[in-house]
Amino acid sequence: MAETEDPRPLHTAPHWAQDGELLTTAQGVPMDDTDNSLRVDSRGPTLLEDFHLREKIMHFDHERIPERVVHARGAGAHGRFELYESLEEYTCAEFLCDTSRATPVFVRFSTVAGSRGSADTARDVRGFATKFYTTEGNFDLVGNNIPIFFIQDGIKFPDVIHAAKPEPDREIPQAQTAHDTFWDFVSLQPETTAMLMWIMSDRAIPRSFRTMEVFGDHTFRLDNDDGATTLVKFHWKPVAGVHSLVWEESQKLGGIDPDFHRRDLWDAIENGAFPEWELGLQLLPDTEDEMFEGIDLLDPTKFVPEELAEVRPVGRLTLDRNPTNFFAETEQVAFHTGHLVRGIDITDDPLLQARLFSYLDTQLTRLGGPNFAQIPINRPHSPVNDNQRDGFGQQAIHEGRAPYAPNSLGGGCPFADPARGFQHVPRMVSGETMRRRAESFGDHYSQATLFWASMTEPEQAHIVEAFGFELSKVDTTEVRERMLANLANVDAELVAKVAARLGMDVPTPSQPVAEVEPSPALSMVIVEPGPIEGRVIGLITADGVDVVGAQMLEQAIDAAGAVVHVIAPHGGKVPGRTGDALSVAKPLFSTESVEFDAVVVASGDGTDELATTPKVLTFLQEAFRHHKTIGAWGDGVDVLSAAGIGPDEPGVVWSEDASDLAEPLVQAVGLHRHWDRSNPPI
Repeated sequence: MAETEDPRPLHTAPHWAQDGELLTTAQGVPMDDTDNSLRVDSRGPTLLEDFHLREKIMHFDHERIPERVVHARGAGAHGRFELYESLEEYTCAEFLCDTSRATPVFVRFSTVAGSRGSADTARDVRGFATKFYTTEGNFDLVGNNIPIFFIQDGIKFPDVIHAAKPEPDREIPQAQTAHDTFWDFVSLQPETTAMLMWIMSDRAIPRSFRTMEVFGDHTFRLDNDDGATTLVKFHWKPVAGVHSLVWEESQKLGGIDPDFHRRDLWDAIENGAFPEWELGLQLLPDTEDEMFEGIDLLDPTKFVPEELAEVRPVGRLTLDRNPTNFFAETEQVAFHTGHLVRGIDITDDPLLQARLFSYLDTQLTRLGGPNFAQIPINRPHSPVNDNQRDGFGQQAIHEGRAPYAPNSLGGGCPFADPARGFQHVPRMVSGETMRRRAESFGDHYSQATLFWASMTEPEQAHIVEAFGFELSKVDTTEVRERMLANLANVDAELVAKVAARLGMDVPTPSQPVAEVEPSPALSMVIVEPGPIEGRVIGLITADGVDVVGAQMLEQAIDAAGAVVHVIAPHGGKVPGRTGDALSVAKPLFSTESVEFDAVVVASGDGTDELATTPKVLTFLQEAFRHHKTIGAWGDGVDVLSAAGIGPDEPGVVWSEDASDLAEPLVQAVGLHRHWDRSNPPI
């Protein structure tokens, strides 16, 4: 047998399918580059002829049936978008020009990495995809609660998700990045560093969908009726403020209530505390180089700080109706970055270019064929006449004999209309075809440094703790060393603190750390109280409770838009001092402090018992440790003292009478957290 002959029997070939040292296509063709899509010049559009990109993305899109490969765990709601002022100076998109009508919308929220059965509160990116049912067709704004991506080119998307998903030999861990393959990948790809800072921050464990700030991520292009163009980045600013969980809360909630975010969204809408966001635009000049203040607007790993370009509020999104059927609506809704309307166009962002292929392709498998737009949740609210026929899932009963254009047998209909139809913005494209990144994509650390420098002290501490936790789960020393080497290029204090947690040496940076001006808009810490609509306040009671005081407090909290859940040592009703009673929402033995935004102890005859009940003391101490608002009135103050919680601590409010507690309590809850507390009680 010749030395070059393959000794394996032909019939065993499938078992050796992944073999050889060279990276190839599925057809066995060796590839020279799998990090860069084929494009015109280094910053031009991606080419359809890139068979490697198409094959790689196509296979990735079809890896899961029927669950989404990414964003599988989701929740959704219906609502409306109302425009503040016409933007006709910038765009001819009707829904951004006509202030007289409200545009119906459907929004789907999601995590990225976990399966449909994973927990809501995992550390992860959160998707926020909005389908606008405009009079000119559907427009999908597909965003995330982080304004940048791990990668600069869509050809790498299968790689980053494969690395983040459960390791394929053991199918663990679920919905976590705290394992070797993820950190192996990101440590080898310095372009991921800025995104890692966001993921390790509190942004990745939001308090609720309602308190997420959301970004359209990519740079898009607006064009008006005169052909003038403007580059734009889309933002959603939550009216309820931007708030998060703390890490211990997110972990406990994953077991106590894995549906925490779904439940919160549903309950808020049912209770009339409708979630709201303002749509904001960063309007940027459409220059030839598509740069702004040294930032390459085509690089999806970069964002534009608000201090350099203000976010202009232009409208309000309100979610006011829950789905009737989860599967028919939330699960079957199909979003696509290529669902555009006249007046909004794409740019040559290489990640956006790949997504234009990926989203459409993945629906073919998930939703059974090319007619997914006919599913009720996906149907446009405008007329549809597309000449498409037949195919899996066809629901329309077409008439006529001329489904083609041009035609005379059908009276020429449907016909294209240059005046009202979508037109891509004309632009010159020239250059060599190549697999290469632009030099302007080469800065991988300065925005990571900017993010770190913009955080407050507690936020920085949480980032250090997150890096320490995640990297401590990585078994391979070389991977941890590589990641620390990348962090050394971000900030000396950051890498020193992470290295100390891991018991490893502090590496020397391979390049100078960037000098940056902090961006206060990146911090989530607030100094003025915000709204508390939809917040949940736990009221700890016992037999003999001050019912009048409790009802008075509940009315005040209800007027502020929040809700009170009565907690007692038992279910049913808790009797009051005067013969009245309160309905118990949650027995003490089946609830935890992490389910509430604030905790109050009611006055009453049973407070002596509460002050000696270990579960009550632990409940309060945990809420204190998580920097939440804690309150009490009358005899309830003694229970706080028994838990070691002093009345002068920040965010601890108390009074002799419930009528004097409501106002300071609402103000304190409006601050969300109280970071300037002393050491938590033991």
